[in-house]
Parts: sequence; C-alpha cells; structure tokens
Amino acid sequence: MSPETVSSVLRLSTEYLAAHGSESPRLDAERLLSKATGLERIELYMELDRPLTPSELGAARELVRRRGAREPLQYVLGEWGFRRLTLTVDHRALIPRPETEILVDRALALISGRERPRVLDVGTGTGAIALAIAEEHPGAEVTAVDASAEALSLAGENMERTGLPVTLVPWDLFQGLPAGPWDLVVSNPPYVEEDDLLTLEPEVREWEPEVALTATGAVEAVVRGAAETLAADGALALEVGEGQASGTAELLERLGLVDVRITPDLAGIDRVVEGRLP
Repeated sequence: MSPETVSSVLRLSTEYLAAHGSESPRLDAERLLSKATGLERIELYMELDRPLTPSELGAARELVRRRGAREPLQYVLGEWGFRRLTLTVDHRALIPRPETEILVDRALALISGRERPRVLDVGTGTGAIALAIAEEHPGAEVTAVDASAEALSLAGENMERTGLPVTLVPWDLFQGLPAGPWDLVVSNPPYVEEDDLLTLEPEVREWEPEVALTATGAVEAVVRGAAETLAADGALALEVGEGQASGTAELLERLGLVDVRITPDLAGIDRVVEGRLP
C-alpha cells in the first residue's frame, strides 16, 4: 500500500470536512496539515508528493477529526492572529474576531496624542484588546478585567507570550467598574441575546464559553460603569450586537456622553459605539 502524501491527505481532509459542515474545507485542511507537518501552507504545495511520516499522519487525522466535530479551527490550531499579535486561544475564552479589530481601531483613535493614557478593558477574554492597545500605543497603562478565572489565566499566558505590560484583575462588571479615572474604557461585552443562541453556528454555541457570549444587561452595565469612572474628556468604546447600536448610542447620550458615534464592521453592520465625557 502506497504511503499517504501531502496531496492525498489534503484531498481526503477537504472531502471529510466538507461533508461535516465546514464552510471553508480546503482552507481548513491546509491549515490543519500545516500544523501537523510544520510546513507553511505554501510549502505544502511545493511538496505535494512527499509522504507523511506516521507521526505526521496521526497528528493530521486527529486535527481533522476535531475540526470535523465542529470544534472551531482556532481552538484546534491553538493560536490565532489578532492585528499584529499571535495569541493562544482555547475554550477558556471567545475567539478574537475581525470586527473586534475595528473596536481596537476606534480605541486607539480615541487615545491618540495622549502620552500615558489609563485604559480599562472590560471582559478581556484572551487579552486581545488590551494587548493590542499596549502594543500599538506604547506608554498606555492598560488594566484588563474579567469575571472568569479561566479567561484571566489565558490572558496571562498571552501577556507572557507577547511580553506586553497589562495589569490583569478579576472583576465582575455587574458590580460597577474599578475606580478610575480612566482615559478610555473599552469593552467587547457579552451581547448575544439568549433567544439567539440556538441560531448560532455549532462552532460558537457548542464550543465557545456561553458566559462570554450572553449576559443580560452586560452592555448597559459597562456603559453605566464607564459614565461613573471616566476622567473628564475620557472616552468609552464598545462592541455591540446587530441591531443594538442605536439603542446603546441613545443610552450614552442619556448618561451625558457627547460626540457619540457608531462605526460599522466590514459587513456593514453597526458594530462599535463610542462617546466621551465632556
């Protein structure tokens, strides 16, 4: 029996993943085989006829099996890129998503020109937002909070991995926010409505931590906490769910924030709401 080659494993993996619901089976197969062999994706195509070693084949089969069970690709790979960082990702926290990079864009714009802004990231998860701000705005004094001890543990691993300075604090956002004054409060809080959980893809509803997806009143709690702890001229920026931006913007205005603005994500969905204290 001829050994399995890069080409044959790519083909079989793609077919298997397509049959098990992957929306991008070929790309998933390439990334999984890259991890199993240690080759870059482009190198796979330069070595299509190379036989896999038994250990590589065993690793590839296990990775494909996990992805076929609809475990998120990011969890199977164990790491994922966010802006200029590569972060460890697993079941302890939500996977960093492209729309959250837009939140970071707005956060950085709001502290532009401040030498040492005091920044609070509420519900840090992997630490993606806090670490990206620390990396892209040197001098920022970033504190990141989360109610989940597991999430804080993961954020700590990513802090060590990146070497970036962030202060991690266990904190329940429903108890208000840590005393400021903060120049920026930024948050990607749980915003999925409970009734919408069953409409999510299996990768999300069955694998990512539900406590980070849905928590009734979390968005309002962050807004109210920020209004009480922001410094004069301090800003708030937060990510919200589809259909939530206008109501969130109205809440900011009722609580006295000015220059309220809504920014859409790449799909055109209103995703980031911001404002500042006068």
